[in-house]
Amino acid sequence: MERTPPAAPDERPGGGLPRQRTVTARPATPWWRRPWMIPLWVITAAFLYLQINPFVGTPEAQAPVPPHDSFPPYYTLLIVHMIFGTIAMLTVCLQVWPWLRRQHPAVHRISGRFYVGASVVAGICGLVIMPFAPAPGKIGVTMSTTLWVVFTVVGYWAVRNGRYAMHRRYMLYSFALVMNNVWALFASKVVFGLELSFDFTYFAEGARWVGWVVNLMAVQWFLYRTARRPVEGPVR
Repeated sequence: MERTPPAAPDERPGGGLPRQRTVTARPATPWWRRPWMIPLWVITAAFLYLQINPFVGTPEAQAPVPPHDSFPPYYTLLIVHMIFGTIAMLTVCLQVWPWLRRQHPAVHRISGRFYVGASVVAGICGLVIMPFAPAPGKIGVTMSTTLWVVFTVVGYWAVRNGRYAMHRRYMLYSFALVMNNVWALFASKVVFGLELSFDFTYFAEGARWVGWVVNLMAVQWFLYRTARRPVEGPVR
């Protein structure tokens, strides 16, 4: 007979969300009953293709983002940022897949470590080159990147200390932030494809804020909606 452990230590009365209980794993829902996973993978694959393809096989001087004479390592750090950002986006799709977490917990743990490492490397590289990026949207990107790294590290610290509800919350915040890049790319494809007339400065500024703010709002709504749902501890 399974026992229900006491509440997770990070969910005390008076916290921002109602208390959640840490319980043993429930039976896994078949993967095909998670219809949002397929669109997530499709959108992620499309984004990565559109983002990375212009750089593949292209000399540095002809790349979509030209080198910066005032900061020679710029292009190298940009490529490192893109490589580790790709790893982060692929592994985070595994992290939010409940079926994989329950049926293959070792894969969840290993891919989670890859996600944390890739996020930290990509985030730091992004922050280093940020002063040399175009001015529109620079503050928004700096804030979202900083929060991405912080939330990811906090989420990892939480799971290492047995705070599973806190881990879930901050990793969902991290997921919201790593996926915010999708907004800007697809919005630009639509705007330029329709040949709309607009001030590019305002568009770039808005695109760098709307994505991650809306994503975080959606995640916070989801957390409040599922606040009383039991939180699973590690599956052995």
